[in-house]
Amino acid sequence: MLYLLDATDPEESFPDPANAETDPDGLLAIGGDLTPTRLLNAYASGIFPWYNPGDPILWWSPDPRMVLFPDQLKISRSLNKTLRQNRYQVSIDQAFSDVISGCSEPRETQDGTWLSPGMISAYETLFQQGYAHSVEAWRDGDLVGGLYGVALGRVFFGESMFSRSRDASKVAFVHLVRTLSDAGFELIDCQVYTQHLESLGAQLIPRQVFLQELRMTAGKSTLAEWLPHPPRETER
Repeated sequence: MLYLLDATDPEESFPDPANAETDPDGLLAIGGDLTPTRLLNAYASGIFPWYNPGDPILWWSPDPRMVLFPDQLKISRSLNKTLRQNRYQVSIDQAFSDVISGCSEPRETQDGTWLSPGMISAYETLFQQGYAHSVEAWRDGDLVGGLYGVALGRVFFGESMFSRSRDASKVAFVHLVRTLSDAGFELIDCQVYTQHLESLGAQLIPRQVFLQELRMTAGKSTLAEWLPHPPRETER
């Protein structure tokens, strides 16, 4: 059953993810808005927005769910070599707008992008409030890769990554996982399966198990105390 959300009530509760469609997998609700209240409620409920620009907002909670437990990070021999070479300089929350812009660029296998101006604006607002974060990979002063997502409790909800140079997004991801692990984070939500994420140690778990993990971790205090510096944008 597909639920219709009220766009005038951002505090409206989401339906139980167990009622999500199986085809397409995880589609749960349509409509609503992208206010911080709605988005944070969605993440805490194991739900995320994903839709094409110009279409209604769609909300998803797939089963199974792709996640990474920080202590299960896998680093291939070639990636480890890249890390040892210090080919990239990595920072956190120093260029959020540039990172999400990079993630919105069409990929070689895609004609367009799922990141609409409304989505970008919504996550920039979450960044300003201290919930959304970016990790940047730099080379010779140029942004060549990165990722962004949302931190809630001791869970990081990964949204998207991009790379303009070999292994740049992977280096940013490894830096993120190590930083989160040091801060006591227990789970990284990767949403849906990709071979790329599997190669880094992510795995599929039943949605019910994911929601149980979420209930135990998302309610713990967080915001930005795990960061080495407060969120800000710098000019480059």
